[in-house]
Amino acid sequence: MSVVCVLLPRFELAVAAGGHATLLREPAALAPLPGGTQAVGEVSAAAEAFGIRRGMQLGEALARCPRLALVPPDPAGVAEAWEALLGRLEGIGALVAPERPGLASFEADGLRGLHGGALAGILAAVRRALHRPARVGAGPTAFCALAAATRARVVRPEVVGGGEDQARAYLSGLSVRLLALRARTAALPAPLERLGLRTLGELAQLSRAAVADRFGAPGLHAHDLASGRDERLTPRLPAERLRESLELPEAASGPALEHALGLLVDRLVARRERRGRTLRAVALSATLVEGGTWRERVTFREPLAAPERMRLALALRLGLLPAPAESLRLEVESFGPPVTDQRPLLDEAAGAREARLRRAVGQARALAGADAALRVVEVQSDSRVPERRAMLAPFEGEE
Repeated sequence: MSVVCVLLPRFELAVAAGGHATLLREPAALAPLPGGTQAVGEVSAAAEAFGIRRGMQLGEALARCPRLALVPPDPAGVAEAWEALLGRLEGIGALVAPERPGLASFEADGLRGLHGGALAGILAAVRRALHRPARVGAGPTAFCALAAATRARVVRPEVVGGGEDQARAYLSGLSVRLLALRARTAALPAPLERLGLRTLGELAQLSRAAVADRFGAPGLHAHDLASGRDERLTPRLPAERLRESLELPEAASGPALEHALGLLVDRLVARRERRGRTLRAVALSATLVEGGTWRERVTFREPLAAPERMRLALALRLGLLPAPAESLRLEVESFGPPVTDQRPLLDEAAGAREARLRRAVGQARALAGADAALRVVEVQSDSRVPERRAMLAPFEGEE
């Protein structure tokens, strides 16, 4: 099995900077969101030379480099650009398994017949599809391909052939800091280095029992990765996305913002492309007046099709907006099954009938007095005298 890994370093920073290469050559970092944790995001290579790392406190980063340029984060733009790149990879026939923006992998064996029968043809197709500089690596496992991508150059992919033994031999001399690129093992490099383990080969030589006793399940996963073993990829299903956006008045907030959200929900539910399906997850994003964007992914507890329930679930997220917004956007990320619960329709029909009945009673009373509308009340249903079984009483309805 061959796995191809595509790595775009500093993808979030490049998108937020608008592709300005001159900015990325200077010390630059993603600024913290207003009201959030005061820590910088991705940093440029020039900023790394000053010892600045992602997650460093803003004060410490500015103390190390006073001329550090802070770029407003753009999570909505990052999601849109990353989705476009994944679509291009899927356009060459790849079943892509994205891990985070800027990092994705796919199995290459099924694509050989489409691209000349050799791995080199697949790698060339990847570079043509991306239309931007990227590091591409290939290996027997996803982690080995990722390690190869970190050592690749933009003009020269890195390829590791063979199986588990070749993957273990290739990884043995590499730093344990590669484990930070995986979410499950991101916290392990620092304690491993404190224990004197510098390379993945040294980690693979330890017994699984000793690693499990010290680091638990993440340690066992790291030991498997260092030994040339990895889990099979889980490719994503090609996404079908619907989106609605709305420009807001200057510094819209409070009821105006909730009204705009209600309009977006109504528009999205009314789209013909929904085809009666429920919504499982949506993304609410905004363009901030102060620059940058804000994005929040919302997964409903159950698939929804009722606009009222969606508005209730999404209105709470508006309180997380870090600054006034100049535009609001709502996008469907995943659909649920078609609508099968008809109770909201029945409730709506019952409410409409009750409202019409109350209006009719009010009109009858206005024309003929308070006794114009009466109702039957059961009194003694088992009585032998029919007149005692029920009586008339005023209808307690209001206009």
